[in-house]
Amino acid sequence: MTASSTRRTTAARSRLAAAGAIAVAGALLLTGCGDQTKDKNNDSGSASTSNAPLADKLPQEIRSKGKIRVGSDIAYAPVEYKDSAGKVVGLDPDLAAALGKQLGVTFEFQNGTFDGLITGLRSDRYDIAMSAMTDNKNRQEGVDPDTGKKVGEGVDFVDYLTAGVSIYTRKGDTKSIATWDDLCGKKLAVQRGTTSEDLAKQQAKKCPSGKKLAIEAFDDNQQAQTRLRSGGADAVSADFPVAAYAVKTSGGGKDFEIVGDQVEAAPYGIAVSKTETQLRDALQAAMDAIIKNGEYQKILEKWGAQDGAVKQSVINGGK
Repeated sequence: MTASSTRRTTAARSRLAAAGAIAVAGALLLTGCGDQTKDKNNDSGSASTSNAPLADKLPQEIRSKGKIRVGSDIAYAPVEYKDSAGKVVGLDPDLAAALGKQLGVTFEFQNGTFDGLITGLRSDRYDIAMSAMTDNKNRQEGVDPDTGKKVGEGVDFVDYLTAGVSIYTRKGDTKSIATWDDLCGKKLAVQRGTTSEDLAKQQAKKCPSGKKLAIEAFDDNQQAQTRLRSGGADAVSADFPVAAYAVKTSGGGKDFEIVGDQVEAAPYGIAVSKTETQLRDALQAAMDAIIKNGEYQKILEKWGAQDGAVKQSVINGGK
């Protein structure tokens, strides 16, 4: 997903296989705050620094605390969400736990609205933001995608996965939507501050007179799904792993269907303040370590995201 910035736009790219997108069925510029309460079940990783191979790469302040505070919109299944017991689960928490073993710290997930995560990072509410956030130049440089103006210092990203954006509709009621151009004259529901919203705004400018694209933005993707399910929208746009999860699980697979191809595949990244270069480099080293030891691949396969795997982590690989 991804606080506001452009992520994807046109041509279809390689996709995460829909049938395998979820292996477990149960399983920026804008201000916002959201629910910052912590959950006793929301920690990922519990390694001790005494046996963690990369602990010495972390800043001493974080080593002393023994934890990394993670800002995340924990309503974006299957990347991060709360299960029926209230525990934070998903692709990102599992990757964070694996990173924690390498670094000897706990990753403590704190819930916030997506469009407020980078703001929370800047205000030192979080040490990092990890929430299916797309790495792109606007976020790196602190540029508002709507105005093109610089509104902050930007962030650095530690990239770890590739994903695109998809459109889904009510099952059997596609409204003849197969491409973004087909959305002209329709109503689209999106999560506020995400790349899907950015793409929708771009598409709206392309629509001909008399065929306006109406965009409804919500605090989270679940609200957008509810709007679609009730018939209040013609389609929803979201990151492909999230769209595939919704299609597979909502109504036992009877509610929605994906239409068309993914567009603008781009990297997900862990966002880190530009002043925290030591933390950024430690996270990159840990990500490369779990890629090399195979744990990364196992986690991606668990959540059906293996088609988005990267061979190594890079800093600010987004365009």
